[in-house]
Amino acid sequence: MALRLYNTLSGEKELFVPREPGKVGMYVCGVTVYDYCHIGHARAGIVFDVIYRYLCYSGYDVTFVRNYTDIDDKIINRANREGSDYRTVADRYIAAFDEDMERLGLKKPTVEPKATDHIGDIITIVQQLIEKGHAYESEGDVYFAVESFPSYLKLSKRNLDDMLAGARVEVGEKKRHPMDFALWKNSKPGEPWWESPWGKGRPGWHIECSAMSMRFLGPSFDIHGGGKDLVFPHHENEIAQSEGANCCQFVTYWLHNGFVNVNSEKMSKSLGNFFTIRDVLELFDAETLRFFILSAHYRSPLDYSDQNLREARAGLTRINEALAHLDAVLAAPAGASVPTSATELTEKTDTLAQRFREAMDDDFNTAQALGILFDLVRTLNRTLAEAPAPDEATRSVLDRLRRTIDQMGEVLGLFRQRPADWLAARDAEKARNLTLTTAEIEALIAERNEARKSRNFARSDEIRAFLLSHSIQLLDSPQGTTWQAVGQ
Repeated sequence: MALRLYNTLSGEKELFVPREPGKVGMYVCGVTVYDYCHIGHARAGIVFDVIYRYLCYSGYDVTFVRNYTDIDDKIINRANREGSDYRTVADRYIAAFDEDMERLGLKKPTVEPKATDHIGDIITIVQQLIEKGHAYESEGDVYFAVESFPSYLKLSKRNLDDMLAGARVEVGEKKRHPMDFALWKNSKPGEPWWESPWGKGRPGWHIECSAMSMRFLGPSFDIHGGGKDLVFPHHENEIAQSEGANCCQFVTYWLHNGFVNVNSEKMSKSLGNFFTIRDVLELFDAETLRFFILSAHYRSPLDYSDQNLREARAGLTRINEALAHLDAVLAAPAGASVPTSATELTEKTDTLAQRFREAMDDDFNTAQALGILFDLVRTLNRTLAEAPAPDEATRSVLDRLRRTIDQMGEVLGLFRQRPADWLAARDAEKARNLTLTTAEIEALIAERNEARKSRNFARSDEIRAFLLSHSIQLLDSPQGTTWQAVGQ
């Protein structure tokens, strides 16, 4: 099966055919660096990190560009409130972004340009647009003339006439048309500025991405990504100014990840449901957050809640427990027994890589890929329960399975810790605020297991009740008994 991806421009899944065989150029809009990143940024970062990883896994030579917007009204306003300058604010939050993305396990892009390093490129494009009749200068500002570009709004599928009904020209703007957008802004007193043919000023938001993508990927490239909130106006305006300047198709495939809601409501500071990545990582580890985000298809809405994160952690725990058991079996001497489910395990192992590729080739369906992994874990648990010390033939299958799961983990950015280490860290976190130590809890669980074997159910229930009184909930399953702190 060949890779097919959903193209926002066409509104359909399309066969992926790069412009140059074996190579992919991909640009993803980065952050405006004026504050700490929120969970919406985490989703976009993780989604396009997995797409980048999968393209590399598929054998492509990928040039991945993700920018920093380091000059913007929000950055200037933050600097003014702090009594500092825009560069101090931008540098601080670039460093914070890098730290957050590293904690989430993102690979570094090929290039991470800053807008202010490409002022010359921006000025050149604006001059080209003026020369070709797509832009005009007005008292130090330069605007793109949307009526000069007949296919404007082809990405968002909007109608220019319908949009005019609610459009208006803000005070101080010198536009010919209400929908025209700024390419270059005349700097106000006290604002940072750069020299230009139109006087001292700074770039508009949209033009910087055209300039940086063209610099590193050329006038036409394969994939442009970002959140759905960027379809209009940002990406729509990128298309207009880029194609207006270069007279060729800007991007072949446009990919957009879905929104993050919080408890089924749109995330908003005014609603008090706004969470930074750092807020979330105080409560849940980075692997759990990543696993949660990948458990939904990237184009679907994602509902953030503590309960959904706890369920993601429980799912990740099941996988890590199975992998830790598998690692222990592979480290032990071979046995002589052959499990009755070995044939099923062999069949699923033989097709695992193919099934994983089919899921990912279907518009990067990470939710389906994780479903395949859960199915495999169930079979693995049955196999190891029937034969704790499998024979050499079965061990060979298990070893091949482990290596394939490692490859899947590399694509998804999961299982970066040894399973036993992840489980130990989880247990330590669970025990942090408890009145009982982990050793005491495990000892009571062992005593309860013995009581159940001897059919002393009264003592078993007594231990469960005692642990619950200390905020410890027991979870019984065919694989044994685990525990969690109440509320975790």
